[in-house]
Amino acid sequence: MSDSDNLPKLRLHSPDSPGELARRFAREKRTLDSRREIELEQSLKPFRVGSVPYLNAVPLTRGLEDQIQFLPPSKLAELLRRDELDAALVSVTEVLFHDRYDVLDGIAVASLSEVKSVFLASRRPFAEMTEVFCDTASLTSVHLLQVLLAERGLRPRITPLPSHAAAPQLDFVLLIGDPAIDFLRAPHEHEIWDLGAAWFELTKLPFVYAVWALRRGIENQTLRRQLREAKDFGLDTLDHLIANRTEFDLEFRKDYLGWHIHYHLGADEKRGLGKFMELLHKHGFGPVHEPRFAS
Repeated sequence: MSDSDNLPKLRLHSPDSPGELARRFAREKRTLDSRREIELEQSLKPFRVGSVPYLNAVPLTRGLEDQIQFLPPSKLAELLRRDELDAALVSVTEVLFHDRYDVLDGIAVASLSEVKSVFLASRRPFAEMTEVFCDTASLTSVHLLQVLLAERGLRPRITPLPSHAAAPQLDFVLLIGDPAIDFLRAPHEHEIWDLGAAWFELTKLPFVYAVWALRRGIENQTLRRQLREAKDFGLDTLDHLIANRTEFDLEFRKDYLGWHIHYHLGADEKRGLGKFMELLHKHGFGPVHEPRFAS
């Protein structure tokens, strides 16, 4: 008998079934996601950060929710100007009209064509438009509307919207964010002019609605890193966010967050910003300042 005959027989581990592999992968992913979430907790200190309370911004603040002030864009801009925030996700016009911020490069709230949450609702022909009631929470949306109308030779009077409840009774009304989606999904008599689609039709470029504005003159490398990590975490777990948020219904969230909105600020988005600046200047909305990007 050879020595090899006396060796214990090795038992090969039976391969995992596809179902077992999927379950193991899901467990490992949950563990990794939990670790990333824990690492982001309290990671913004001592910085003061604000963001908007809209569904479209949710992926950019994943893991940071308890550390952020959620306010309308116009209020965030006020706090930034008073140096009461160190960074905020604000309407892009805030950084175009005020040369006092850096823009966190690579991150934005943008759309390529139809956006669903920024539109002009009208129940009379555009030729009869003399006044538009506007939700002034986002000055970017107001100026985008003015630019698009000016390109058509229209310059209606801009009047603040008294309340979202009044919108169905108005002939021309600009709505943004979650209230716009509520209006869109409710019964109404208005035609909808989606401003993201109108911009793309005019320019064939994406439109950038919001960016991270960073207060200039402070050391914020750690803050920039954490905001990038939150965005990466949000996009890596986008399916989880879509499944677990409560705004609207699941199919709408899939369509809206998975298709209509995107979150990168690349070469095409910067060309779109440049075109917006050009048209703001052309139609007398300015002066505008070239944004300065922080990597």
